[in-house]
Amino acid sequence: MSTDHVLLEAVASGAIEAAMARPDPDSVAAATALRKQFAPEVAAAALTQAGLRRRAVTKFGTAAADWFFTPDGLEQATRPEVAAHRARRLAAAGIRRVVDLGCGIGADSRAFAEAGLDVIAVERDPATAMVARLNLEPLGVEVRRDDAETVAADLLGDSHTASFCDPARRGARGRTWDINRFTPPWEFVSGLLAGPAVLKLGPGVPAEFIPDDVEAVFVSHRGDLVEAAIWSPALTGQPGRAAELLGTDGTVHRIETRPAPGRVLDRPPEPGEVILEPDPAVLRAGAADTLAERLGARRVADRVGYLVLDHDPAGPFARGYEVLEVLPHKEKELRAWVRTHRIGVLEIKKRGVDLDPAVLRRRLLGGKGHGKATATLLLTPTSAGARALVVEPVKIV
Repeated sequence: MSTDHVLLEAVASGAIEAAMARPDPDSVAAATALRKQFAPEVAAAALTQAGLRRRAVTKFGTAAADWFFTPDGLEQATRPEVAAHRARRLAAAGIRRVVDLGCGIGADSRAFAEAGLDVIAVERDPATAMVARLNLEPLGVEVRRDDAETVAADLLGDSHTASFCDPARRGARGRTWDINRFTPPWEFVSGLLAGPAVLKLGPGVPAEFIPDDVEAVFVSHRGDLVEAAIWSPALTGQPGRAAELLGTDGTVHRIETRPAPGRVLDRPPEPGEVILEPDPAVLRAGAADTLAERLGARRVADRVGYLVLDHDPAGPFARGYEVLEVLPHKEKELRAWVRTHRIGVLEIKKRGVDLDPAVLRRRLLGGKGHGKATATLLLTPTSAGARALVVEPVKIV
């Protein structure tokens, strides 16, 4: 029985529901029990789906129970809130149809369809295409099992049709930024930008991959930097870089990277001041100085992402920490401070300092720690040398 037919049989026979009912779908006991009801390959496919659905809850929430997955497809799939935001923006740009070239399990195609766009989903891998059909056909989305490079020319060309491409970026050792390992190839993918197109890339995309005339948006969802979205000139009138922060309530906060002086504090931070840790999307977009200028803040040191304010800030683009004490960045003195204050739980944050926080934490606490108190140390360069700042979070509204 082919892989396609095994999955369809698992759906039709109720094997997936039986696997989902097991408390331990990854166990030998679960496999043994299902093999008494279903053919071994059907039982295995059902248990695989049950396990993937449980893993998918962190990304898809309770909706994961209605999805079908492959391991790689789940890893690369766009979070639903991020996909929905992109789909709304495409619809607002006057796009009526989207050709999803390499649709994977169909997460983005589903969002496009739910936003009222016509969608053609293309996927060349047979097993993944089958999963995409199961996810998309209830929405009336056509899934073509074909090669993106082969069909793109026939499907694109209309000004109201946009291409979307999230190229596979995996090599034998996992994720890669070797453009020779992209699927479809990078030459094809980047060529889509000549027309209406959006590329979804990993947030670590090297700067040299980003053309000057596009809009590169680094997207953060619930504080996690999740992607770089590259919008072609045909879809945006504002080339450059920006950060977009998507909240749990569907709000979108955006900051565009603009030239800013990049002022640096000429002394170490002082107790009572606030250290800002910009959202990773802000840092990746190169918008830290833009944010600093907006808030009237200064960098704690040259090329270090922490910002310093003398008051509690407003806005969603950073986490804030009030400085309680300023200590030398010397392990002996830090160890004495931890012991004196009976610290048992210690969080260490750092930027621009070459050390492993986990290793330092073990050395400072030693064994089980020195008590029940908690503390946060923020290690950073300053204009007067490295310092360890004792901080506590502040609420930013």
